[in-house]
Amino acid sequence: MAEAHQAVAFQFTVTPEGVAVQLSREALKQIYLAGVASWKKRLARIKNSFLTGVYPATPSSWLAVVVVTVSSMYCRLDLSLGLVGHIRHYLPSCRYLSFQHRTLLSATLFSTGLWLSGILLCRQSLKLLLSYHGWMFEPHGKMSHSTRVWAALVKVMSGRNPMLYSFQTSLPKLPVPSVEATIRRYLESVRPLMEDEKYHEMEVLAQAFKQHTAPRLQKFLVLKSWWATNYVSDWWEEYVYLRGRGPVMVNSNYYAMDFLYVTPSPWQAARAANVVHSILLYRRKLDREEIPPVMTLGLVPMCSSQMERMFNTTRIPGKESDTLQHLSDSKHLAVYHKGRFYKLWLYHGGKLLKPCDLELQFQRILDDPSPPQPGEEKLAALTAGDRVPWAEARARFFSQGKNKVSLDAIERAAFFLALDEEAHGYERDREDSMDRYAKSLLHGRCYDRWFDKSFTLVVYKNGKVGINMEHSWADAPIIGHLWEFVLATDKFHLGYSEGGHCCGEPNTAIAPPQRLQWDVPEECRKVIDGSYRVAEALASDVDFHCFQFTAFGKGLIKRCKTSPDAFIQISLQLAHFRDKGSFCLTYEASMTRLFREGRTETVRSCTRESTAFVRSMMDPARAQLERLQLFQVAAEKHQHMYRLAMTGAGIDRHLFCLYVVSKYLGVESPFLAQVLSEPWRLSTSQTPQQQIKMFDLEKNQDHISSGGGFGPVADDGYGVSYIIAGENLITFHISSKFSSPETDSRRFGRNIRQAMLDIADLFHVPANQVAN
Repeated sequence: MAEAHQAVAFQFTVTPEGVAVQLSREALKQIYLAGVASWKKRLARIKNSFLTGVYPATPSSWLAVVVVTVSSMYCRLDLSLGLVGHIRHYLPSCRYLSFQHRTLLSATLFSTGLWLSGILLCRQSLKLLLSYHGWMFEPHGKMSHSTRVWAALVKVMSGRNPMLYSFQTSLPKLPVPSVEATIRRYLESVRPLMEDEKYHEMEVLAQAFKQHTAPRLQKFLVLKSWWATNYVSDWWEEYVYLRGRGPVMVNSNYYAMDFLYVTPSPWQAARAANVVHSILLYRRKLDREEIPPVMTLGLVPMCSSQMERMFNTTRIPGKESDTLQHLSDSKHLAVYHKGRFYKLWLYHGGKLLKPCDLELQFQRILDDPSPPQPGEEKLAALTAGDRVPWAEARARFFSQGKNKVSLDAIERAAFFLALDEEAHGYERDREDSMDRYAKSLLHGRCYDRWFDKSFTLVVYKNGKVGINMEHSWADAPIIGHLWEFVLATDKFHLGYSEGGHCCGEPNTAIAPPQRLQWDVPEECRKVIDGSYRVAEALASDVDFHCFQFTAFGKGLIKRCKTSPDAFIQISLQLAHFRDKGSFCLTYEASMTRLFREGRTETVRSCTRESTAFVRSMMDPARAQLERLQLFQVAAEKHQHMYRLAMTGAGIDRHLFCLYVVSKYLGVESPFLAQVLSEPWRLSTSQTPQQQIKMFDLEKNQDHISSGGGFGPVADDGYGVSYIIAGENLITFHISSKFSSPETDSRRFGRNIRQAMLDIADLFHVPANQVAN
């Protein structure tokens, strides 16, 4: 019963002599240490807020300005041009403030004002410099003289040792493109997809919209861009994600995998412990703002605002719209295993539990023989089904009593952990091993992931891990940053003993995980079953194919003087045409984090140039040199489109926001209605690689990432995610639906392989020479 005594600070019993109070020294000690840790964290946040608020200056620079100003006054040299004397004149005279004291105080006030003015000037100058994007459109490897000067100024203005959020106020706002430019780019993007008659109809609609409706909508949008930090992000989060009433599982959530070839430990509890501890180390760095901001070219900062809600965040269901609940801190973890939920404290004595202590805790859960309570096993299916039944059930059955306490333990947890009973991962002798792995991470059994948490960590029976992410709070590069840190820390910094267990000796006196208690009535179980049926039907319809393309990688592509992303995107166009015999509207996600609170923009990869190249590949009469020239033109066009999207000159976010304004104003636009109803039958995304340089990938080829993926966007389309891992490997994640007679993920995978090889042949570089 030692754990029970440590769980409370004091106990009392009523006796004939009165109330006898027994203090638990150990419990009081834990409370004291926890309080000290909390105050340290608060003080650290105050300190970081101050340092971020005055960046690129430092407290020492303020002291230097004060010293110089005061010294000049004693040397009878007034650098303030009389302002110090003017300030002194307005200071009150009293016996406590002599003339010298008032002079010193005046000099300090003047120095502080000068220092703050310098900070504002530097920030505005840096914001102006970061608004320049001409460097992005210059040929690779060639930099103009003006860009060199710009880069030098940015480096000078950026200061030294920035914290995570140091550049936030210096980032420019996302600009609102002109209506004329957006419509022109839109019509250009759909021209290769439409017959002449259909295209003419769209031109008429676009012209009418530009002349009559758009000017009014654009004025409101420009007004919002002046007032708001970002004119897109809040509406994108609300209307694209939080207002969706269908399941977030498959339709919105996405996943990331473990190392492809390596499993650091085969023991489930040990691997879970190291990975959880690594995640908590990242969270501590995040809280302290010790993570340096991501810099493009090592020079241009990207927005870090999405990282704020990575932990302690849950999507809360509502009837019309969901909300995001974010807490400043959480000291526990929610765990699921064999149909049972647990609450596991992550701190002891005010300090993070060591990996060996966490391994002990997870092993206690794995060894627990108790069965699930009635209605508990499939409870999480509520988060996998439609949103309205979940919102109604939450309000009716989980708003009071033990159900509310247990639900709060899950929703207020740092994140969610699923200890799976299955084994997954890459198996060389099993062709569908990666397909099964991907489906497990994307939807699992539909009730063993809490799909509303910011992310669910999944640890399999064989030690393999993965992660499932809710999409509304952030995009893939953000969680990718965390995941790279976690995998590298787990393997290269924490490590394991020779037997595969966590290093060190655990503290067996730590209280075991707390089993969450539920009272799920029969009526609620019917709702759970209904959500489960919806989710199961959706999950069983997902056709997934994940494969490694090993013929070549970015090494060969770069030797061909082509962007790897453009090479793959054009290969996808060729593969899709061979697969379906037609072109389709293609979505490639690009980021807009060069702007404050930027998220994503769409690159419409199916262009006139790419379709011309594809048609040349389908025509046996076309010469290889002509095909190569068409490919190079298409690749250059794709790169240009990508750069436009990154620099705020995209198409789709502008049209989306115009559509939202039209709905607020009650204005009907046939043009906007047509644009936003067009299906994306090919949705693509590249998984970023090595955002954090924590180990040398070239020397550790076995530790290549498997990347991640997502479900199909259209019922009759494909979802394709790819990661360019190393010089000779590209991993593809392809999703579609079994219910569509037009799609087959394996068939599309074969077409992608062949398209990649056929395009490589145009450059006369045999794939088997890559290693040489």
